[in-house]
Amino acid sequence: MTFDFSADGKVTVHSDHTEDWKVTVVDTGLNTMTGGRLKRVKDYISGEPFLMTYGDGVSDVDINECIRFHEETGTMVTLTGVLPEGRFGVMDIDGSMIRSFREKSRDDMGWINGGFMVVEPGALEYIENDTTTWEREPLETLASRGQLSCYKHHGFWQCMDTLRDKEKLESLLASGKAPWKYWK
Repeated sequence: MTFDFSADGKVTVHSDHTEDWKVTVVDTGLNTMTGGRLKRVKDYISGEPFLMTYGDGVSDVDINECIRFHEETGTMVTLTGVLPEGRFGVMDIDGSMIRSFREKSRDDMGWINGGFMVVEPGALEYIENDTTTWEREPLETLASRGQLSCYKHHGFWQCMDTLRDKEKLESLLASGKAPWKYWK
């Protein structure tokens, strides 16, 4: 299904072909932080685990496998960990002397939050209000209580935060080599 949102909040549907998905769009406010946004959708969650993403990452994460992993761990939140590509060269420095220089590799990076999560509704109780940042107090508290697990994704992942990121993703799509594209 393709659609547009107009300034008056109306939705225009351009195609009537739909997948068997339920999508709820909630206006959470311009200044609401990530935790507050999650808390505001609480009334739309049916009491079962739900999927959450920031929407600024593109990946070939196997969502079904991530859900299965979440169910096995029994934690309140499972986030997808990814190893980002290194972007800058690394210098090993001794005082003011550079002893070695090399291009950064994935091995130089640690696992980061890839932005795809499975969340139990009870995790929303860790969010105080609209000013709460999900990645701070709620996730830090869940981690300290053993309720935050990491599904390690070894496949494709790319953020889309900059013009450079956008151009890289568009180039992959135009080349027909977009690893995240499963549809025809």
